Amino acid sequence: MTQDRFFGRKEYLDILEKRTRSLKEGYRQNIAILGDELIGKSSLVFNFLNKFCDTRIVILYLEARPETLSSFARRFIGILLYNFLTNSGLSLKEDLGFLLRKSSAYIPRTVEKARFILSAIDKRKKNNIFTELLSLPESVHEETGKYCVVILDEFHHLEHMGIKALYTEWSKLLITQKTTMYIIISSMQFRARSILSKNLSLLFGNFQIFNIEPFDINTSGQYLEYRLGPLQITPGLRNFIVHFTGGHPFYLEIISEALLKSGQQERLDDILEKLLFESSGILNQRFSGYLKRLLDSCQSQDCLSILYLIAQGRNKIKEIAHILRKPQKEALARVNELLELDVINRSADFLKINDRVFGFWLKFVYQERMQSLTFDAKNQEMLLRQNLKNMIDEFMINSSKPIAQRLMELLLLFGDDKVQIERKKLRLDHFREIKTLAFCNRSLKDGLIGRSNDSTWILGFKKELLTEDDITDFARECKKYRHKLQRKIIFALKDIDANARLRAMEEKILTWDLSNLNQLLDLYSKPRIII
Repeated sequence: MTQDRFFGRKEYLDILEKRTRSLKEGYRQNIAILGDELIGKSSLVFNFLNKFCDTRIVILYLEARPETLSSFARRFIGILLYNFLTNSGLSLKEDLGFLLRKSSAYIPRTVEKARFILSAIDKRKKNNIFTELLSLPESVHEETGKYCVVILDEFHHLEHMGIKALYTEWSKLLITQKTTMYIIISSMQFRARSILSKNLSLLFGNFQIFNIEPFDINTSGQYLEYRLGPLQITPGLRNFIVHFTGGHPFYLEIISEALLKSGQQERLDDILEKLLFESSGILNQRFSGYLKRLLDSCQSQDCLSILYLIAQGRNKIKEIAHILRKPQKEALARVNELLELDVINRSADFLKINDRVFGFWLKFVYQERMQSLTFDAKNQEMLLRQNLKNMIDEFMINSSKPIAQRLMELLLLFGDDKVQIERKKLRLDHFREIKTLAFCNRSLKDGLIGRSNDSTWILGFKKELLTEDDITDFARECKKYRHKLQRKIIFALKDIDANARLRAMEEKILTWDLSNLNQLLDLYSKPRIII
């Protein structure tokens, strides 16, 4: 993520702005921002903070750390007072004693409470200290009428401070506090969701959850165009970078930087080989450190074996248990460990490594290194370069195929497994026959029909905006086929009109966008479609 321009996430920025300003109007909605490490959660918040300005709202941003309650309390009080005094015209210093003295002229009761908290901590008294600390923003409001927004980055680290009944005490405050809004951020998504659903699930003061995903295809393309500037790179290679990184901002940045430094002196596969293989390579160092932390957390070497199998495309629990010669229950226990560590995610019968670049490194760098019979790094390096070249070639070949052909090849891989797309689970029927269709209507012209033993799938795809008229025409076409058990799906390769979605629900038609289609391609280890 470059510092001078922020990409995507506009809908989240708009909600942050709206929710924060609504606090003054008596409407308080807490927010939880969840997403993978380096996906851009903090960048989103910093961009919001840089643009937001309202003298009636005091914003505290704290990065929660594995630290003592005393350290956290001093930082909390210091940041609260510093930001409160920001518009006072005073020349400020990052010194807690200085801030307490200067603030006492404006908020004496709040400063008195802060001094009491600091004194209690010095005397090693911990009871109710956390509650008292989080009550300070309410005290500021009582004295000045100003509202507070408390942002806690990686909030789950609060658990390391040894506070008894942490979430019980916090949840009581969330219900009663009306003039303080919380924005909590976490990279530990599984743990955070558990906390939000079990410990902080409230009738009042509940959290609106933002799931920060990688950039979509359009935003990824815009980012690369801006970042690479005049550097000449073919559209095919640019699309491959979007596919390879999955739109992850960190990897887009790293690869862009390497391309700019190379100045077209090296091919993309050579650049990726250096990043992923060489001991000094940024991605090699990142993944090596990540894997070490992962192995320290897992209770069994089986976790690594499962990860490697998923990276190879053997990503169903039954298949994994069979290969490892383990009871399915035991294999599932290891899978659950990886789910809790946010290394993988599950889509019904399928498993998928969250970080696709890490999955590639695991398959073609780490595992090849572990299986090598010699210490000949040169041979391993050449093998990786060949695998990268093959991957680029496969992407280019598939990119030149018509969409109908790509879809037909995908449908041929279905084998009665279950998948979850968005919130709906469905079975991917094993088809005995798949044919192309030509629809007789204005704009929705191409499709496929697949027949299994007990159902019929009718699929259409639209390269432009999917409209309500398209849904009406598609529903009419589907009625020509008498089979009772029909699965009706339209793939919208551009965008879907809001009215079209409503009409599709009425007609029991699934509307899948390009991200849904690429999700299926990922599960079958096939190159994504980048348009």
